[in-house]
Amino acid sequence: MEILLVGAVACMTALILSAWLMTFARWFPIKGVDEKFLVDYKTMIRAHIDFALMALFNLGFYGAGVELPIFACWCVAIGGFTNPSIFVVAAFDPDFWNKQIWKVLTAISFVITTIGFVGVGIALIQHVLQS
Repeated sequence: MEILLVGAVACMTALILSAWLMTFARWFPIKGVDEKFLVDYKTMIRAHIDFALMALFNLGFYGAGVELPIFACWCVAIGGFTNPSIFVVAAFDPDFWNKQIWKVLTAISFVITTIGFVGVGIALIQHVLQS
């Protein structure tokens, strides 16, 4: 289950890095660079918020005090980091949503995350029913 802590730290690191990136892009814009570098600021904000939420999910699941399936924990940690990372890529690539590779990788990431959350959810419900 410690993988949830690793996932939380990875998401928190990305959260802080994205905050600094967005701050510097707004405070110290470099003409000719920022317009081509961070092309979709709103999508970067979505990534930033998603990293925060996924870090909280990882920490919450770890701290619930319930023994969770290791496979589900790995899926939550991996999916929790890759889902917001997809938004990061989209923020830098103006043609992101039209590229087949990103559609496939997005679907895979969502499937991994869904498997993890369903696995954790089932374990939590089983714990409640057994109490």
